Amino acid sequence: MAIDATFWVAVSFIIFFGALIYLKIPQKISGMLDKMISDIKNEIDESEKLRTEAKKLLDNSQKKLDKAQSVSNEILENAKKDADRLIIEMNDKFHKSSEIKKNLAENKISQMKEAALKEIKDASIKIAVDSVKKIITTSVNKSKLDAVFQKNLDETKAELKKINS
Repeated sequence: MAIDATFWVAVSFIIFFGALIYLKIPQKISGMLDKMISDIKNEIDESEKLRTEAKKLLDNSQKKLDKAQSVSNEILENAKKDADRLIIEMNDKFHKSSEIKKNLAENKISQMKEAALKEIKDASIKIAVDSVKKIITTSVNKSKLDAVFQKNLDETKAELKKINS
């Protein structure tokens, strides 16, 4: 039998595996792999916990956001109602104020009109009395004049009382 290179490769292969088994390398590799698997499982479990926590936080944040949104909508709705109510109140006050001012202006105009009519009547009466005086003094004698004057004066007084009443 000739010992060739294949034989020596087989022998060295068996010695190599024997040395690996003697030094417990496969068990060490297995232990390292088990430890790595355990570490990976721990990391996966930790990440699962973190994911669950993050989901809870997200749900809580979403609830808070929804609540804040509903509160802000409620505040906006109340503000709109208050603004509408204030607009209506201001509009009513404006119309009442303008109505009062209109009534005051109409009363003042009416008073001014009455005062102007009274002044015109007074002036007309004075002019009429003066005119009658001149006519009577120039055309009638003194006794008739006194009688007519007294008569006219009484009539004028009566008319003035009617007008003032």
